[in-house]
Amino acid sequence: MSAIPSVDLRDFVSGDSERKEKFIREIGAAFENIGFVALSGHFLSDELVEQLYAEIKKFFQLPQEVKDSYEIEGIGGQRGYTSFGKEHAKGRKEGDLKEFWHFGQYVVDNPKLEAEYPDNVSVSELPNFDKVGKETYKMLEKTAQFVLRALALHLDLDEMYFDEWIKNGNSILRPIHYPPITSEPKNAVRAAAHGDINLITLLMGAHGKGLQVQNHQGDWVDAIARPDQLMINVGDMLSRLSNNKLKSTIHQVVNPPRELWGTSRYSIPFFMHPISEMPLNCLENCIDEAHPKGFEDITAGEYLHERLIELGLVKK
Repeated sequence: MSAIPSVDLRDFVSGDSERKEKFIREIGAAFENIGFVALSGHFLSDELVEQLYAEIKKFFQLPQEVKDSYEIEGIGGQRGYTSFGKEHAKGRKEGDLKEFWHFGQYVVDNPKLEAEYPDNVSVSELPNFDKVGKETYKMLEKTAQFVLRALALHLDLDEMYFDEWIKNGNSILRPIHYPPITSEPKNAVRAAAHGDINLITLLMGAHGKGLQVQNHQGDWVDAIARPDQLMINVGDMLSRLSNNKLKSTIHQVVNPPRELWGTSRYSIPFFMHPISEMPLNCLENCIDEAHPKGFEDITAGEYLHERLIELGLVKK
């Protein structure tokens, strides 16, 4: 496959059974074949998208000492600011050429999880930053819920299979700033080749070249969405659960050509995580003679902790 397929979530929520089946078939095939899809018909308004970009640009333009004051020690970067070059891809020593912010879950009716998750961090210099971030988080979470309902049906599960596991899940909204490149990077790229940890990732800002996806033939394919689309990909948790029926695809953000080094890039992924107790044991209906069980049993929380250590965000 040499291009990223497109789907429209309005087909799934239309109330028309034929359109719903079409969406399930198309997104299922895309996630089996390349692990990525461009999705329109999501729940983000143009106005909200514009507001979020305006707020995050204001944040990343703040003086470095102000941004550094929002970097919280001891929580593995789960909330607030993470400074430039701190995160690296699994198996690499070079830090990625990016800085980012994390908005986390807004827990409802669950004191245990409220105590377990770190608090979100407020930015006192920007009065609308928290409000706009929360609203975006909620709309992306809602979009992800419907995508997972479609994938549940594709995997011959109950449509609501994921709902109990993603309610109050450990999801993260990550506005990323890739600053202008000022000198020849030494073996570092904006985001080195990696697979995502979570169930699915919804990416805002995949407009223009930069994001690349590795197809099954080993070729790198440009992943470019229209302004009204989100790029959505399978994460490693969903790949494990489906015994690799749904493919978690390696992807990267490459450095721009030299004439564009002076430009910033912004992208905003939403990493859809379940609650820690969700078992990622391979589904029985994804195991057969041709596809023997490929992964050990593990919970989402255990798997996340392992991966955060590999990324250099949590110390052993």
